[in-house]
Amino acid sequence: MRPPNVFAGQYLDRAAQLRKDPAGLAAARADPGAWILPVLESRNLVRRTPQGWAAEFVEACCRHASHGQPEDWILLGRFGGRLCFACDANHDEGPAAAGDTSYEDLRRTAGALPDDEAGLLAYARAMVSWRQRSRHCGACGFPTSSTSAGHVMKCSNEACGAEQFPRLDPAIIVLVTDGERALLGRQAAWPAGRYSTIAGFVEPGESLEDAVAREVLEETGVSVQGATYHSSQPWPFPSSLMIGFTATASPAAIAQADEELEDVRWFSREDVASGFPGLPFPQSISFRLIEDWYDSGSSVPLRSTPGVKLWGRPDR
Repeated sequence: MRPPNVFAGQYLDRAAQLRKDPAGLAAARADPGAWILPVLESRNLVRRTPQGWAAEFVEACCRHASHGQPEDWILLGRFGGRLCFACDANHDEGPAAAGDTSYEDLRRTAGALPDDEAGLLAYARAMVSWRQRSRHCGACGFPTSSTSAGHVMKCSNEACGAEQFPRLDPAIIVLVTDGERALLGRQAAWPAGRYSTIAGFVEPGESLEDAVAREVLEETGVSVQGATYHSSQPWPFPSSLMIGFTATASPAAIAQADEELEDVRWFSREDVASGFPGLPFPQSISFRLIEDWYDSGSSVPLRSTPGVKLWGRPDR
């Protein structure tokens, strides 16, 4: 079986039954051995190790005042035999990072974290981000309060009582090829030389396959013949689900960038091996789409090819 994308995988027992079990949830929150994962300004607490990065777990018995009250913690589930909670550390000055620990952006650390810890930190980040954006009712504007172990925000207006649930924004991401070449584009804000696959959010009333065809045509001027599902990836920046596809370009397709992209062009495997274009972060599904295409037509895997430029890898 294919290994899951970074941030994905069955790394956690979500213990969803506790969300509806007040007594069990109270006992879990009172457990001094429970783990807390603080999120400060969308950054996770991690520890530098000789092997890279590792999640920094704070035991409930050692919690800082800035971790908030236990009733505000968000239940993530059971990880490594312990119940884990996420907390919004944006209280007061926030708990200080000490020693080898620091608050870091997952975009920087995910590739150097153990896969299961990367997924857990992404989950914590996404839940805290959602709750920060759900402090008021979208129907009447009254403040909301946390219920169901942090997985529901309920309106405090008794006449309303609307409930908000964690949401995801589905987005397609697609590698278009003509067999021997891959279609990649770049945004003006990216570092020089960096290109990536085509992506965009799914619109209301639109299927995933329709979104693939629309986004590719809008951004590159290329029509595609069908789309094949590849894999998916939770992308907590802040709350997307990237749904990966491959697609074949219509014959004689000519690429032309729209206003969203600075440039779009076709690249051969030889181009990629030469170091141009620079490829996306290795922990992204975009990179994996490119990697699978490249490896299908090369005797040397992409990650082992000298000269390939991998963003986020200073040695490459």
